[in-house]
Amino acid sequence: MNCIDNKLKEELLELNQYIYNHPELGYEEYKSSSAHVELLKKHGFQVEYGYMGIKTGFRAEYTNGDGPTIAYLSEYDALPEVGHGCGHNIMGTLSTGAAIHLKEHLGDTKGRVVVIGTPAEETDGAKVIYAANGAFDDIDVALISHPFYKNVKSGISFALKALRFTFTGKAAHAAAAPHTGINALDACISTFVNIGLLRQQILPTSRIHGIIKNGGTAANTIPDFSCAEFYVRATSKSYLEELAGKVCACAQAGAAAAGARLKITEYETGNDNLLTNHTLQDCLCRNLAKMGISDIEEAGEANGSTDVGNVSHVCPTIHPSFNIMAPGEEYSTHTIEFREATLREPAKEALAKNVCALAMTGKEIMDDAHLLGKIKAEFKTAVEND
Repeated sequence: MNCIDNKLKEELLELNQYIYNHPELGYEEYKSSSAHVELLKKHGFQVEYGYMGIKTGFRAEYTNGDGPTIAYLSEYDALPEVGHGCGHNIMGTLSTGAAIHLKEHLGDTKGRVVVIGTPAEETDGAKVIYAANGAFDDIDVALISHPFYKNVKSGISFALKALRFTFTGKAAHAAAAPHTGINALDACISTFVNIGLLRQQILPTSRIHGIIKNGGTAANTIPDFSCAEFYVRATSKSYLEELAGKVCACAQAGAAAAGARLKITEYETGNDNLLTNHTLQDCLCRNLAKMGISDIEEAGEANGSTDVGNVSHVCPTIHPSFNIMAPGEEYSTHTIEFREATLREPAKEALAKNVCALAMTGKEIMDDAHLLGKIKAEFKTAVEND
């Protein structure tokens, strides 16, 4: 399993190139998802396209008797302007390739190999919808790896709530009769002041950041409408709920001080924090070492949010990063330079090696009930303690 055959390698490079050439935004990835589906069908997978009502999502399965279910998560949405500046062309190809490679080497190993095509990671994140509706309830482990300028173990991410505060007051002439108005912008500004003071009392691993979307249209009119949007982030679901409650209280106090009415909504789909399964990560690292990849760094502090986090609260999950750069290159994601790196020779070599490592990890888990038991025990503890 430590070498993919030339035919599969060629197919994967063609898939990578095709998706690169056809960047599609979230929930519009018709060409990209179809390309994944056609390749998986070609290799004997049964595919449900439009999975759970999401038109560009899919679930592909290959079953070889009763046994563990290994899922590889495939992403393929692009970004505005820079196309595949986040490398989802090679990222999704890696997952699909790993599943095919594992399927081709199952032999007598019993179990099920699954690929779940997950649209719109860059925006609303289909994994959130899938996780909430049971897509991962029958999955034993889920794996996904992101291209980067170095190899990094799976770490942590922020749980996130996106809160919108809409303040409604009463318009008035700011010079002639300001006393008859209710200033919605004052309520909004008070909210920012309250949240600024709150920050001293929150955990240092948490984040609150926001903008004023609407604050009035004329300086001589008391604004009767104002709107602010905030991201609230924390490294656990439980603390996120607590912190979001405090942020909402800041808005309620701001509205009360100004006499304005307040409406609170969640304007984007939230994310859960990533619960990395370290037993699963260690298994992948062993197999990466067999492929000659040993320079794998520990993950740092949380620096963003991902819909993979929602998956990790349903089944054991890892989300490491793999190096696609030549020595000395450190291009950031969401750039043209990073996009172009996904097609160069170092990326092609990394793709082949990581396909093997991810497939070998899946097979090791399917063959070793004790290992799977350790993975599940760690998962249970992590969820209970979050």
